[in-house]
Amino acid sequence: MIRKYVTIILCCLPGFSAMAQRPVALQNGHVRLQWEQTKDGYALKTLAVKKDGAWKTLPRPGGEYTLLYAASAPDKKPQPVYDGNGKVIHDFPEEKYRYIQSAWNQLTQSVQLNTAGEAFHFRPSTAAAAGDSIVFKAGNAVAEITSVWRIDPAFPSDVQVKMTLRAKTDGYFSMASPTLVSFRENELEWAGIPGYYQGRYLEKDFIKAGMYLQGIPAIPLVVRERTATTLSPFISSRNQVTIAVIPDPGTGRDPWETDKKTHSTWKLGLSLMNRKAELSPTIYHPVLGEDKSRMKNGETVEMAFRYSVQPADWYAVYQHAANDIYRFPDFLSLKSTKRSLTNRILDMHRYVTGDSTSMWRTEDMEGLEIGAQAYLGGVYLSEKDAMKNSDYGAMWMLANIMNDNVLRNTRLPYARNFKLKQQNTAPGFFNGSAAGQYYLYKSKRFTEEWGPYVEPIGLTYYVLMDAGNILLFQPEDAVMKKELAAAADRLLAWMGKDGQWQVAYDHLSTKPLFTEVQDFRPTFYGLVIAYRILKQQKYLDAAKKGADWYIKNAVEEARFLGVCGDARFVPDFATGQSAQALMDLYDITGDKKYKDAAIKTARFYTTSVYTHPIPSNAVKTVNGVQRQDWEISQVGLGFEHGGTIGSANPSGPILLASHAGMFVRMFALTKDSLFLNMARAAALGRDAFVDAPTGVASYYWTNMNKGAGPYPHHAWWQIGWITDYLLAEAELRSGGNVKFPRGFITPKVGPHESYGFAPGVVNGTKASLLLREGLLQCDNPYLDYYCAVSQEENKLFFILLNNDDEPMRATLRTDYSKVPVTPEKAGNNIPVEIAPYGIKVITVKFR
Repeated sequence: MIRKYVTIILCCLPGFSAMAQRPVALQNGHVRLQWEQTKDGYALKTLAVKKDGAWKTLPRPGGEYTLLYAASAPDKKPQPVYDGNGKVIHDFPEEKYRYIQSAWNQLTQSVQLNTAGEAFHFRPSTAAAAGDSIVFKAGNAVAEITSVWRIDPAFPSDVQVKMTLRAKTDGYFSMASPTLVSFRENELEWAGIPGYYQGRYLEKDFIKAGMYLQGIPAIPLVVRERTATTLSPFISSRNQVTIAVIPDPGTGRDPWETDKKTHSTWKLGLSLMNRKAELSPTIYHPVLGEDKSRMKNGETVEMAFRYSVQPADWYAVYQHAANDIYRFPDFLSLKSTKRSLTNRILDMHRYVTGDSTSMWRTEDMEGLEIGAQAYLGGVYLSEKDAMKNSDYGAMWMLANIMNDNVLRNTRLPYARNFKLKQQNTAPGFFNGSAAGQYYLYKSKRFTEEWGPYVEPIGLTYYVLMDAGNILLFQPEDAVMKKELAAAADRLLAWMGKDGQWQVAYDHLSTKPLFTEVQDFRPTFYGLVIAYRILKQQKYLDAAKKGADWYIKNAVEEARFLGVCGDARFVPDFATGQSAQALMDLYDITGDKKYKDAAIKTARFYTTSVYTHPIPSNAVKTVNGVQRQDWEISQVGLGFEHGGTIGSANPSGPILLASHAGMFVRMFALTKDSLFLNMARAAALGRDAFVDAPTGVASYYWTNMNKGAGPYPHHAWWQIGWITDYLLAEAELRSGGNVKFPRGFITPKVGPHESYGFAPGVVNGTKASLLLREGLLQCDNPYLDYYCAVSQEENKLFFILLNNDDEPMRATLRTDYSKVPVTPEKAGNNIPVEIAPYGIKVITVKFR
C-alpha cells in the first residue's frame, strides 16, 4: 500500500556503477528528497514541497551530518559572550540577581554555546533500500552512523529518520540531525524554538537574544528541553515553507522519571543553527557531556526524529508537533478529578477570611490603618516585614457575590487604605506613581521588590489596575477616583513621543534604568482603564498610541519583556496580559488591528505551555505517595518565565493558570482548538498540586501540593483565575446566553479579569452573580457551578458545567436557607443530565 503513495528511487545498488552517480530519492505527492553521490558521499541535491499544485524547491540543500566528540568531559566553566558591538559582557547579570545566576552560568558554558568538543562533518558513503526506507551509512575514526529514512504514511509531509551511532573509541559523543537545507538571514520569514525565542532576524547582542529571547541568537546556541515547551525548532522561509525538526516522544527528559525530580536532566539539545552557524533547525542527542553521552568502544545510542516540511506558516507546523506527534489533545481523556474548581473557591474563601491562615495584618501608616497579607519572600530592604495585596478585583468580587461581611468590614477598607498610601503624592517627577509593591512595617515605607526604582508598568499595575477594579465596585469613591486620575496623568507624562515607556527610573536620579532593553510590556493598558473609568478622550488616544507602538515593536517582532524583578524582567506572563489588553482595546474601539494583534500574541503565548512528554498512567512515587504520571504532568501548564534563565529552569511550570479564561475567549474568537485544550488542561484535574485542607494549589510544579506556603496572597490570584475560567466556559458553552461583564486584568501574573461589579445576562434575564457555601451540593467532582439572581424577575439561576468528557448524571442537593429567597415548587434534590463539557442552567422561581 505504501508504494502507492511513496516512491523510492535507488539506482546506485549492487549491479549499478557507483560512478554513474544516479539519484537516490524519497518522494510522494507532498515532499521530495533527492540525493546524489559525490566524491564526499551522498549529498542532498533537492528538497521540494508541493504548494498550490506546484513544486517549490528550497535553497541550499546539503544533507550533511555532524558528529561531536570529546575524549574527556567538556569544561563547565562559563565562556565569554558578547554584546552587539562585539565587546565581552562582564558582570552580568548583576550579583544581586541571585535566582538567575546558576542558569546564566549554564547558558554560557561551551556545550550550550556549541563550542565544546571536536566537530566532524561528513556525508554517508553508502545507500541501500529496505522496504519503504533508505538506509545510509557513514563513519570516521571515532564512530559509525547508520540512518534510516522514510516518509511517514500517516503524515505525508513528514520524513522520519532513525540514527544509530556506534562508538569506535571511548569518549563523549553527540549526534546532530543532518542539515537538510540552510537559510540566509534575508530568506528568513520566521523562526523559533517554542518556550525560548521567535523572530525574523539575527541578534548579535547576547543579552538581548540569549537572555531576553529577543531575536534569533547569531551563534549556534544549543538550549535545553526543560523549558522547550514543544520540541520543534522551526524555520519558515519567505517562500512560505516551514521546516521543523521534531524528536520522537521519549527523546527528551522526563521531569519525574520514578521517585524524584529529573526536570533538569539534559538529554536533548535544540538549536536554530547547525554547528557551522548556518540557519537550519537542529537537534542533538545525546548532549555532549550529559546523560548517556559517555560511551565505550562498541556501544551504541539511537536518535529518532522527523522533519516536517510543509507549505504553511510556523503556527500550523508547531500545532502539528503538539497535537499530532505529542498527542496533546489526548491528555484530557486521561484526567480524573477529585474536587471541583467551585469547591476550591469555597475552600479558599475560608482560607482568605481566616486571620491565621491568610496571614492578614494591619498597620498604622501616618495615622491611617492599612491592611495586607504578610509576605515572607525576598524583598529589597525587607527584614521579613513585607506586606502585599495581590488581586484587588478578586477581593472585591468575592465580598460582593458572597455577601461576606468579614471581607467587607475587616479586609476591604484596610486594603483600600493600603492602596491610597501606596501612591506617591509628593510633587515632582514621581507624583501619581506607585511607591512600591510592598509595605515594610518596621521601617514604615513602601518599596519595590528588587531595587530602588519605579517602573511605569508598576504604575499601571499597582495604581491603575487595582484602583480601577475598586472603582468598578465603588464608582462613587471620589478619593480613589482622584488617585486613578493622578496615576493616568503621570503615565501620560512618562509616555515617549512615539508611544513607548522606559523600563524603570532610578529613585534618586530619576534617570532611566535597564536601558539595554525596551519596555515590551502592556504598559499602555493603564490608559485603557483610565478611559473606561474617567471617560476622557485623551486617555483613549494615548492608549491607542501606546498600543500601536507596542504592536509594531513588540508583537510584530515577537519581542517581549517580563515584570518579575527577581528574574531581571525576562519574558513572562505579561505576554499573556498583552493579548487580553489588546482585546480590551479592540472591544472599546472596534479597530480590527487590535484584535489581530491580540490573536497573534495569544498564539505566541501558547508556546509558554508544555506539551511534552506524553502523559501516561505509569505509577510514580512523589514524596512517599504513589501517583499516576498524568497527575503530576507538566503538560498543559504554563511557566512563570521560561527560556534560558527563567524560573522554569529549576522549578518547572506554575499551577496559577491566569491565561485559562483568555484562552477560552480566544477559542470562541478563532475556533482554534489548541486554545481550548490548553485552557482545560491547565485548569482541570490538578488535585495532586492542591493542598487538601485549604484548596490552595502550589505555585511551582516542583513544590507539588505544599499550598501557598509563605505567600498567602496567591490564594486571591487563584480565586480570580478560576472564576474567570469558569465564566468564560459558561459564556462559550451557552453561545453567549450566559454572560457577565468583565472588569480589569489583575496585576502581574496574567490576563484574568474581575467580575461581579455589574449584572450580566442569563438566558435573556438580567442577573447578578451569586455564590454561597452550602447552597448547592453534589458528590460529582466534575460539576462546577456559579449562581446568579434576578431580584426584578424573582429568579435564581444555577449555572452548571460538566467539566468531563463523559456525560454527567448527578443529583443536586439544595439548601435555600443560604439565600434570602423562598422558592416556588422547588425540591431540595434536583436530578441533572449534562453533555460532555456541556452546560445546563436551572431556573428557580421564588416569591
